[in-house]
Amino acid sequence: MSKPIVGIIMGSDSDLPVMEKAAEVLREMGVAYEMDISSAHRLPDKTAEYAKGARGKGLEVIIAGAGMAAHLAGVIASHTTIPVIGVPLKSALNGLDALYSTVQMPAGIPVATVAIDGAKNAAYLACSILSIKYPEIAGKLEAYREKTRQALMEKSEELKRQKV
Repeated sequence: MSKPIVGIIMGSDSDLPVMEKAAEVLREMGVAYEMDISSAHRLPDKTAEYAKGARGKGLEVIIAGAGMAAHLAGVIASHTTIPVIGVPLKSALNGLDALYSTVQMPAGIPVATVAIDGAKNAAYLACSILSIKYPEIAGKLEAYREKTRQALMEKSEELKRQKV
């Protein structure tokens, strides 16, 4: 897969350390993505154009991360019908302001929302959505989950052997 099917967009370059975690997961899953910075408030025209052009570029899911007022995911969702996953980012109020801004969307403009700074889960959710269409992503996602299950079972057995 070489053409991006997931867009990762963030409100500021200061969001990159968190949003890069989504990119890491997508790389591990073999999902092509693009990444950009746009602000719902400081670059509203660019943000609207990005969302409106997403389907035409072949994007199938958008992951949007923003802090504080965190309107980025909602603004993007208002301009496209492809799935949008919001990542509320820690900033003022420990990210609760961003969480509320991301999750409180009006009927008809949904934004799937993950935990504060939950960019990894946003990428896994994007992969789950894409797995409906792409069997290779479904296989990689299941392999990852099996690996996680096995690692946890090994840790459980180790703890039992220690008799803590």
